[in-house]
Amino acid sequence: MQKDLIEKNPILKLSFEFSLLIIDYCGRLDESKKFAISKQLFRSGTSIGANAFEAQNCESKADFIHKIKISAKEADEAQYWLTLCEYSKEYPSAFDLLIKLEEISKILNKILSTSRRKNPFSYILSFFI
Repeated sequence: MQKDLIEKNPILKLSFEFSLLIIDYCGRLDESKKFAISKQLFRSGTSIGANAFEAQNCESKADFIHKIKISAKEADEAQYWLTLCEYSKEYPSAFDLLIKLEEISKILNKILSTSRRKNPFSYILSFFI
């Protein structure tokens, strides 16, 4: 069951909870007619967990690393949009979301560094196969 998988996996749990917070925050942005940033943030913010979830059914170690890297990139993009919201006078505060996203980014980067370090040549060679 997916709920069990999410509860047992820290990155899945954090990114799923973050997605729910993003959905709520984007709803507030939509109420304020901030549709452009809301749409961008919704896509990147919820994609973090979607890609981490997809990585759980990877075809290879290189595929796992690739999907986690996509999650990390989406986290970077979400950070950009949230930072814009935080510094804009006309947007609701995104401070709490930025704090949660920082935790998620640290975990994703740790997963990446650990995965690559265990067998760095398999990751490099996967691009030539």
